[in-house]
Amino acid sequence: MKSGKYTNLSEINVTSLVDVTLVLLIVFMITAPLLRSGMQVELPQTVAKEIDPGKAIMLTVAKNGDLYWDKEKINLQVLRERLVKRKVSNRLKPILLQGDKEVFYGHVIGVMDLLKELEIAKIGLVLKPRQR
Repeated sequence: MKSGKYTNLSEINVTSLVDVTLVLLIVFMITAPLLRSGMQVELPQTVAKEIDPGKAIMLTVAKNGDLYWDKEKINLQVLRERLVKRKVSNRLKPILLQGDKEVFYGHVIGVMDLLKELEIAKIGLVLKPRQR
């Protein structure tokens, strides 16, 4: 038999943990700006500052007049039901409304009228910053 002293290793090797954590951090830093909810539309331009879309409900009126909740196509009745349900349960986030610049004006006003009827005050309009 071998005679020798075995000692316990009381240190934790954190090298691989740090490696994995840094890789995940880099992945999230690269993908976070690319994540944007809502449908792709051509927005009118303005000089206003940007609003964080992650902290709001994104409503989109597409060029053909279709209404989207983030990327899910809905109608005004479904929008009404969802907003009432969220308002009653106090889970209503601010609403960002974006409409294609070529959409019929009445479609956007119809959504805004519904929001006013439900007494929702936290509404923002999404616009494209004007090029200088």
